[in-house]
Amino acid sequence: MQKQFKPYFAVALALLAASCAGNKDKNAAAADNAAAGADIRGRWNIERIALGDSASVVPAVEVPGVGQYISFEDGEYFIKTNCNSLSGSYTVSGDSIAMADGVMTEVACDNMATEDALRRILPTVVTMRAEDDSTLVLCGSNPSECIVLRKAAD
Repeated sequence: MQKQFKPYFAVALALLAASCAGNKDKNAAAADNAAAGADIRGRWNIERIALGDSASVVPAVEVPGVGQYISFEDGEYFIKTNCNSLSGSYTVSGDSIAMADGVMTEVACDNMATEDALRRILPTVVTMRAEDDSTLVLCGSNPSECIVLRKAAD
């Protein structure tokens, strides 16, 4: 079930979408260089999955108290949601990232919002942007579709 946004969420989502759009001015070039040098290895908590201009999934709201994350190690990714897991290979080139189809467990759960959103967006992920040492944004071919990740504490 998709959640409806309140007006102030729409503004925040629009700003996120604009930041994923990839304008190649000086600031965007600096962001590309930051992404190219970003070390994405390790565990990243899934903070938000934006599915367009009016829909998103916030895993901590959908299933409070359950850590849902993506780990990147040695060309392999592993995703753990509240119910299932997904894994596959990934490649990075500059600010581009490709996440290949992999394997997924398929247990039926009461709330599969995060998994449904990931199934929709993962095949479209084409770029990444490191906002700082603790935030990574994976953007789909549609700039309003992004996965916002927060670096997990060691």
